[in-house]
Amino acid sequence: MEKQKYYITTAIAYTSRKPHIGNVYDPVLADAIARFKRMAGFDVFYLTGSDEHGQKIEELAKEAGISPKEYVDGVAAQIKDVWDCMNVSYDRFIRTTDADHEAAVEKIFQKLLEKGDIYKGEYEGKYCVPCESFFTASQLGEGGVCPDCGRPVTDAKEEAYFLRLSKYADRLVQYYEENPEFFAPLSRKAEMVNNFIKPGLADLCVSRSTFSWGVKVKEDPRHVIYVWIDALSNYITGVGFDPDGSKPSFDHYWPADLHVIGKDIVRFHTIYWPILLMALDLPLPKRVLGHPWVLVGEDKMSKSKGNVLYADELAEIFGVDAVRYYLLSEIPFAQDGSITYESMIAKFNSDLANTLGNLVSRSVAMADKYFGGKLSRPVAFDDEIDQDLIACEKKTFETLNQSIDNLHVGDGVNAVMDFAKRCNKYIDETMPWALAKDEAQKARLEAVLYNLLESIRRIAVMLYPFMPATADAIHTALNLTTGHTLEEVTAPFGLVEAFAVTPCQPLFARIDADKLIKELTEKEKAKKKAEKEAKKAQKKEEAAPAGPCTFDDFCKIELVCAKVLECENVPKSEKLLRFRLDVGDEERQVLSGIAKFYKPEELLGKNLVLVKNLLPRKLMGYESHGMLLSSEAEGVLRVLILDPETPAGARIG
Repeated sequence: MEKQKYYITTAIAYTSRKPHIGNVYDPVLADAIARFKRMAGFDVFYLTGSDEHGQKIEELAKEAGISPKEYVDGVAAQIKDVWDCMNVSYDRFIRTTDADHEAAVEKIFQKLLEKGDIYKGEYEGKYCVPCESFFTASQLGEGGVCPDCGRPVTDAKEEAYFLRLSKYADRLVQYYEENPEFFAPLSRKAEMVNNFIKPGLADLCVSRSTFSWGVKVKEDPRHVIYVWIDALSNYITGVGFDPDGSKPSFDHYWPADLHVIGKDIVRFHTIYWPILLMALDLPLPKRVLGHPWVLVGEDKMSKSKGNVLYADELAEIFGVDAVRYYLLSEIPFAQDGSITYESMIAKFNSDLANTLGNLVSRSVAMADKYFGGKLSRPVAFDDEIDQDLIACEKKTFETLNQSIDNLHVGDGVNAVMDFAKRCNKYIDETMPWALAKDEAQKARLEAVLYNLLESIRRIAVMLYPFMPATADAIHTALNLTTGHTLEEVTAPFGLVEAFAVTPCQPLFARIDADKLIKELTEKEKAKKKAEKEAKKAQKKEEAAPAGPCTFDDFCKIELVCAKVLECENVPKSEKLLRFRLDVGDEERQVLSGIAKFYKPEELLGKNLVLVKNLLPRKLMGYESHGMLLSSEAEGVLRVLILDPETPAGARIG
């Protein structure tokens, strides 16, 4: 009999930087579901990967002095290493620079262009480089910033290709109504309909012509195919879709059974992506899980706040399975979750060391002490306490099975840990140490310990999707070589005829919270100090005299008088001021790191000295065309102010 297929994907990680713990929640959550489905006998295909094109990548590569491909090769390797570190059992790690993906994306664009669902026009509006998103002025956040990330936006006007979204709006809403399970949580549906569809879907910009790093439009290579087609199409190209003739694997696995994504990109996956599929005459995915964010305490992770946590670094401290367990048990289905070192330690000690680890170590130790590690299955499970334990185990699996089906994965994880607590209570109820003192109770003692080991075996099977290494370690402690299938827990209690166990090291050693927090705090202080000293040394090196230069070299520097027309603080920056300068023949935008030393109004109308012929650079999303000269003494910066009668643009030197 052919296995039923189950195709699950994650959002592909953007290759701008190493992924933090919040980025890791996607693949770990999807991995737990994929592993459970494999245990249930499904033919699972699990796709994850990296998103590698776009303007931001091109700029980061330029700053690093390497090609975009070299840049994304490095970051994609980091992403894959983190996924592998977290024991993510993907079937393919797709990169949007993969040759088969790029070829298919080019054909997809061409097909939609020929069909008339993509057309050429002109875009004019606001653009956020980090989010790679266009916005109208009315969509911007307070202060005219990007509504998604809060960073500054830039004016954009360029020729572009557009996807006809409005053509498919009614059909999309109909799909929502006919497929109530499409949204998870269901609340995401109202958000999409009320905020984006009812006000009217504007056609979507799907190409850019102001940068070159991406898949080119075949008939118009000045244009790069934009992220909405490039990145989203990975879900079909990753299993072999080709407009000229798909592979059997695509026909077998598509449509996707589940897309696992963050709540911040639900719009792209429940509006843009389904419409793109409709335009391609392809079936739509069955479900989209828009999970909440992982916060550090109550804050989003931010390098500027210094609160970024990384999965591989947490795994070095707590172990891979402890990190997986925390993410899967502590992040709610619909509300944002939180992680801190303190909460990790508390959860580790309470659930993993005290509950699970203690249960396994003392049960195995008693089996070894009283029976040399060898226990046979009881003739019957008639005792009322035993029946209650067995009923609890059965209920635990039912809860686990239901939680995976309705995507409330945390409920399933916690149900298994609650059963481990019930097993510890069973030890207190039966008191094996007391039974061991009475020879007449030897059969009962053996039955009690067998029940414990059989319960622990079942816990290991149920924990496998969430903590695979721990499940394997428990099997090793019980000297079992069986695989992990749901048949091992759906079969009647007492599946194993006899156990032969040996004492084992504790699965999880309790953590001294005060000691670890102190060590981590000192380590973080040392890290920040080293970073500060490195920046100071770099700044000193950059400011150091380069040695004698010729008069001709000096003449290459173009110094001019620049009159300050506008000056304001840059949002989300404590250092930068943004200037609009009159330099005689034109106006220039320049950013300068002097916000700590001047209020913007102090410099309005002043004549400053500008290095005019420097190459432009990007700071906090703004282009800075030149550099203002200043003096520095004891850490205080003062700009050079010229006589007010000096005309704008006057050459200096």
